[in-house]
Amino acid sequence: MTRAILACTGLDKPEGSVAREVAVAGAEAAGLEIVCPVLLHRAPARYKKILEQGALTVVDGCSTRCATRLAAQVGATVERKILVSDAAKRSGQPLEASLRLGPVGLALARSLVGDLLSAPPQAAPAAESGAEFEPPTEFLVVTYDKFEFRIPAVDYAFNENDVWARAVGGVARVGISDFLQQRLTDVSYFDPPPVGAVVEQFGEMGTLESTKAVFEIVAPVSGTVVAVNEAVRANPGILNEDPYGAGWLLEVTLTHPQQDLELLLDPAAYAESVNRRAAEA
Repeated sequence: MTRAILACTGLDKPEGSVAREVAVAGAEAAGLEIVCPVLLHRAPARYKKILEQGALTVVDGCSTRCATRLAAQVGATVERKILVSDAAKRSGQPLEASLRLGPVGLALARSLVGDLLSAPPQAAPAAESGAEFEPPTEFLVVTYDKFEFRIPAVDYAFNENDVWARAVGGVARVGISDFLQQRLTDVSYFDPPPVGAVVEQFGEMGTLESTKAVFEIVAPVSGTVVAVNEAVRANPGILNEDPYGAGWLLEVTLTHPQQDLELLLDPAAYAESVNRRAAEA
């Protein structure tokens, strides 16, 4: 099986320079075939065999994740993902501002190549939370101009970033609001954190991409991810059809349920927020 690597070409940032170095050094050290992003975009058949094998490593420089988005557009199965900006944060050593790699950038690149030489990570199995989540039946409706935004009338809490949480016992199901899905329009990509990831309230818990924007999902609660909605990952358009039911994103075991929920908006308060922002848009 041929293994390959697709790297970001963001040469306007130090992180992009590191990503390029990881691809080149990885190709030399691990025998990976470099996938040209321009050629992959224009003639994906060139890499058909590799994409079918699912032996692709993707290296993104920053949170825009251009390489990951390109892989998703061509339907590639990704074996491993590396995000240079996250790796730099974990290292505690800020990259040099220069686009030419300095000692810190080179050291980070060598570390990431070392990761490539290790065995591919095994995906964690999706855990079953056991919680029973029924879709909402009663809604508050915010009307502005020709638009209507539905908000479940009970049991849901929202942050100001339009992400909801519904808690049952010690588990919360998380998703985005009807207001947000209408603003994003057609959602085309969902990149979740892995099962087992620990998230902090108001920290990042994955991203969504649409024809209009890339949206960072801001966690409404803190805890551990125990389930990812694979149906939405396979068909993100479900979010536009049913954001409160079939379009849920993640399930999280709650670390601080009472404290976290106190910092969120109840349905009535969130309706006021939606009404205000709809008028300002």
